[in-house]
Amino acid sequence: MSAITTYPTVTRDEAKEVIKTLGPGNEEADLDPVTVLLMSEPGVGKTQILNDLRQEMGEDEYDFIYVDGPNKEIMDIAATIPNHDSKSLEHYVAALFKMGNGKKKVIMIDEALKVPKLLQPIYTRLYLEHEIGDDALPEGSTVFATSNNVSDGVGDVLPAHSANRVCILKMTKPSFKEWLAWATDKGISPLITACCAMHPRVFKSYTEPDQDDNPYIFNPKKAGQVSFASPRSLHKCDPVVKSGLPNHVKLAAIAGLAGETFARDLMAFVDLEGKVTKFDDIIKDPESAKMPDANDAAPLLLMIFQALEHIDTQDKLNKFQQFMNRVESHELQSIWFIVLLRSAKAKMARMNPEVQKWATDNFHLL
Repeated sequence: MSAITTYPTVTRDEAKEVIKTLGPGNEEADLDPVTVLLMSEPGVGKTQILNDLRQEMGEDEYDFIYVDGPNKEIMDIAATIPNHDSKSLEHYVAALFKMGNGKKKVIMIDEALKVPKLLQPIYTRLYLEHEIGDDALPEGSTVFATSNNVSDGVGDVLPAHSANRVCILKMTKPSFKEWLAWATDKGISPLITACCAMHPRVFKSYTEPDQDDNPYIFNPKKAGQVSFASPRSLHKCDPVVKSGLPNHVKLAAIAGLAGETFARDLMAFVDLEGKVTKFDDIIKDPESAKMPDANDAAPLLLMIFQALEHIDTQDKLNKFQQFMNRVESHELQSIWFIVLLRSAKAKMARMNPEVQKWATDNFHLL
């Protein structure tokens, strides 16, 4: 049976808000801090949340501390050391936690459910009491943890008595439109984003119905699976695509990152790159620029994501929108509009008369 579930889930952005809301507690409302345990399948962006919080909250008041749970030993966290003068034992906290500077802490315990049993009491005290050994974290600190779903079958086990003490959040994979907007803003190669738009099953989850035959994604029922497409592995394909490696070497490297099926699909876009109408030619004459075959979505998808990379003025956006108005596929026009409005160019798009006109004329498609 598939591990399909209807358990409530949150998006990555929603998970961040829960962490920021529950993590530090609320002294005025007499609410103690709550540790959030964020769970999802591999490669969907859990670990990146710490960096997101750093950018959003700033480092003036906070230290942001990453703890690789399974790969830490007791002496990496804290230790009890003899004080020969007082003939007593004193507790010393590792410099990792920067306890001496008075800043609030935002601590992420990564792969929390793979922590060795010997260390679990130390982490449990950190989760529940905001203490490392005998030292309390500064008031207003946040602790959260990440791990894979227990159903992923990668060694993550959650005892019931521990589960009942934290807030367990199940995080979904990003939708393909969410990831495409993010990837476009990050400068990920248009070849990768176009390929993902062509094959949106890359962003499905094994927990969804009818995904047992999905050749792209992680599935714990596939014995020996080591390479698969995930938001993380797709990102890692970017330097390979942009490299000067021979195509057969690119194919092998992408297969090693994101699986053979995605690698072969992506290399089809690499082969296509030199055959589509160039962006500059579209801008020169949007009404007459060569339009790909209406039945072949791949070239148009590639042209869309190349345009998102190059549009930097209202004039260029006007002209590319004029070109897109000629596209016969309403689905491709909608993809262009949605990704554009979710990208860093959204403000430009909202002020653009050609984009506004398309949105008004095609409101029923949205």
